[in-house]
Amino acid sequence: MLYDLIAPAKLNLFLHVVGRRADGYHLLQTVFQFISLADLLDIDVREDGQICRETDMQGVPHDQDLVVRAARLLQQSTGAKQGAQLHVRKRIPSGAGLGGGSSDAATVLIALNRLWRTGLSRAELMRLGLQLGADVPVFIFGQNAFAEGVGEQLTPVELPPQAFVVIQPAQAVPTQGIFQAPDLTRDTETVKIMDFSGPHAITRLGFGRNDLQPVVLNLFPVVRQTLDWLEQAGYQARMTGSGSCFFIGFQSVQQAEMAKQKMLAKIRVDFSDVASVGVDSSVCPIQTLTVCESLAEHPLRYWIES
Repeated sequence: MLYDLIAPAKLNLFLHVVGRRADGYHLLQTVFQFISLADLLDIDVREDGQICRETDMQGVPHDQDLVVRAARLLQQSTGAKQGAQLHVRKRIPSGAGLGGGSSDAATVLIALNRLWRTGLSRAELMRLGLQLGADVPVFIFGQNAFAEGVGEQLTPVELPPQAFVVIQPAQAVPTQGIFQAPDLTRDTETVKIMDFSGPHAITRLGFGRNDLQPVVLNLFPVVRQTLDWLEQAGYQARMTGSGSCFFIGFQSVQQAEMAKQKMLAKIRVDFSDVASVGVDSSVCPIQTLTVCESLAEHPLRYWIES
């Protein structure tokens, strides 16, 4: 059995929609940054071939859960006879644009490839992961990356160490509806990796934008209220993925922690009826504030031999 397997969250430092394929899939350019906020998974091998999820996930039926689907896909693709008992301790909020479900699925593929001794290469696991979702391959890739295509064409990038405050609004955002929105920008000019090289552009959110952000703000009032509050408080924040979370970059954990404390103090003033963050979303739009660090690579990167 493997305990406390780390499934880290990701941030999209920018996210441009540069086109749309004939099959309806959107063409993207983005930079993925792994962060220390993470889910934890326990995985045990079963000899009866069954895939069982111990964790009860609200609103997610057992057979539709990405961790179950990932295990079954690996099983079917390799002919593995063993099964798995899966337990997920969620720390990454759902519908937040942080890639929690995709990261969990990737960790299951990486871990079971080792436990079942199926021997798939990194490239083979990434191809399986893409069948589960566009964000899954980057977690198997194991490095912060510049991504193109639907998110599967990955080039490693070195990013400066930094810290973030991640702000979760009290409203989740389903990805599918955002990409189907008629007002989504789909013709942003393509960029090259060297266009955003250098620590200053990324740390200060000076490069690019998130093309999905205006769509989310139009459709989800609590998310818009959160960003409005952040801007009024003097913070430059950007949404990650398809929402709902925003992030602000800092050079150190100490700076990020100081900013978080200032935000909490202002929340207590601006929403005086709220005892603490997340108590009453009808009054305060912010659910959680989390300080986390950037990761240079995925914690399980070297679990795959090639």
